Amino acid sequence: MRSMLMYEIDPGRLDLAREFRDKPFGRHSGELQRVINRMRAGSNAGRLVLVTLERHKRWGLGRMGAELGDPVTPVPGYEFTSYEEAEWAVFKLRWQALTGRELALD
Repeated sequence: MRSMLMYEIDPGRLDLAREFRDKPFGRHSGELQRVINRMRAGSNAGRLVLVTLERHKRWGLGRMGAELGDPVTPVPGYEFTSYEEAEWAVFKLRWQALTGRELALD
């Protein structure tokens, strides 16, 4: 069995990106779940995370610190008024970081 760290995301599998965009929460197909697991695997240092700016109303993007307990650093220019929109933005940024290709779906 391959480690999640070894799983390579196929940048041509736009069907998986569409599946996430259309249903970011709940049960996903096995292949999409592998993509999500890969995106969430590895070190927390520098990991993109969502931060609540105003409870149930506004979210922003941040980067985790190198050590447990380090503050999350805000990423300027990212503010969302829906949690689904925020999740989609993080998915696209992680996709690009892992595949080297921008995810051109909206």
